[in-house]
Amino acid sequence: MFQKLIQKLKASPRTIVFTEGTDPRILEAASRLLAGTFLKPILMGNPDEVKAAAEEVGYNINGATILDPKTYDKMDEMVARMVELRKGKMTEEQCREALSHGNYFGTMLVQMGVADCLLGGATYSTADTVRPALQLVKTKPGNKIVSSCFILVRSAATGDNEVLAMGDCAINIKPTEDDLVEIASETADCAKIFGIDPKVAFLSYSTLGSGKGEDVDKMRNAAEKTKAARPDLPIEGELQFDAAVSPRVAQTKCPGSEVAGHANTFIFPDINAGNIGYKIAQRLGNFDAYGPILLGLNAPINDLSRGCNALEVYSMAIITAALS
Repeated sequence: MFQKLIQKLKASPRTIVFTEGTDPRILEAASRLLAGTFLKPILMGNPDEVKAAAEEVGYNINGATILDPKTYDKMDEMVARMVELRKGKMTEEQCREALSHGNYFGTMLVQMGVADCLLGGATYSTADTVRPALQLVKTKPGNKIVSSCFILVRSAATGDNEVLAMGDCAINIKPTEDDLVEIASETADCAKIFGIDPKVAFLSYSTLGSGKGEDVDKMRNAAEKTKAARPDLPIEGELQFDAAVSPRVAQTKCPGSEVAGHANTFIFPDINAGNIGYKIAQRLGNFDAYGPILLGLNAPINDLSRGCNALEVYSMAIITAALS
């Protein structure tokens, strides 16, 4: 999977902002990216401190751009642009103060076209990564929410990887029917980037009316709305997980379905189900989980787990850039 993404980036190299330029994990990933020449890192922080941190851990970051909010030569232009974007919600002084922090400064670098994408969160919370993105980069035309998905990858005996998409497992706590339409559409489009031909299952404790309740109705209605909005996608719902993935069960519970028994893109009813579901696949199913990949923004901005390692930073950097 990653080789295909890297080939895409080699054909059209990108620039990515890392908001925590002195973090050893970021420096290791940046060093590896620089050696690959397909993705140029911008490291945020004081140049002397970033270089000293890299030297201390033995990583070569020659060729990386290092930008410090305190000395950035276009800060006045950036402040003015942020004041305009915030439309009276923040004063010039408040914008300047916010831009002294890596999360806001990095997001504005993307907003102003200095960088193509951003990866943060090694020390910031998810909220501190998403908030500036919503305020400055904003959602794509037609989108009302930011959502997320995980891409899960497992090596198969045939040599081909098994790749699945799951959304939303990280952002929207209790999505509405209309939220789920956006989540499904964005997750399916993201799945295509990773070589998945999406077959979308809206998951529930019910299969096509076998159970009753508001939660069942929500998933069934969301599936129908998504079918209307995206006639190009094969969609089924509501489905129990076994009916979604087992051809034998699907033959009994929903014979003739194009999706049931063969689903590879899963839409969960809420964050509880989604977060539990992807972690079961990761821990018991031996899938590698990549994400959360933020969806619905005007530019690729992604969040790292604060417990991430350098390999995860490297992998998420490639994924983030491939979305641009």
